[in-house]
Amino acid sequence: MPDENLLDQAQPQLDVVRRKSPAEANIEPQELGKRVKEIRLQQNLTLEEASKLTGLARSTLSKIENEQISPTFSAVSKLVKGLGIDIPQLFTKTNTQTGRGGRRDITLSGEGKPRLTPTYEHQILGAQLLNKKMLPYHTTIRARSFEEFDGWVRHQGEELLYVLKGSITFFTEFYEPIQLSEGDSAYYDCEMGHALVSTSENDAEILWVTA
Repeated sequence: MPDENLLDQAQPQLDVVRRKSPAEANIEPQELGKRVKEIRLQQNLTLEEASKLTGLARSTLSKIENEQISPTFSAVSKLVKGLGIDIPQLFTKTNTQTGRGGRRDITLSGEGKPRLTPTYEHQILGAQLLNKKMLPYHTTIRARSFEEFDGWVRHQGEELLYVLKGSITFFTEFYEPIQLSEGDSAYYDCEMGHALVSTSENDAEILWVTA
């Protein structure tokens, strides 16, 4: 269950839910599905990966993201725990204003926010900043063959990868696989299916930036 302090921060949004049955009451619509999808894509997770992390069925997640159903309080709790977020993040609208701003976030070596998948080990950088225009993360590639993936990885946006250590095979939907080594990089559309596997003796490490 999420930390009670986090629940208190979201009290105004959740009061209406707690007056009903906590396990079955629905969260009132606030473009919550849109926020869930934004957060999932920011973490570079497919629906299948998010389903495994949260314990919610893939079809349920899809319906929530497309505003076809409103999540129960129980479902929101699973989303918070599985995606490693605070409840208030679900109710914070994306800031579309432009301007110079003055935000800053420092991530020391080895202190990135961890996010594990069956094929990758991510350390999300700049994790304290919300509504970022890009998502940088340091990733260790655990996969050793394309067969370890549940189909192509695809999501919205564009992506830059830069190989920090070791070597990888970069698989893309419309191109032949290509070998990349330390110092090599690639920029591509994320909606095109893609996947990375390590080909060096030790697991390769890359810097990934998604926008």
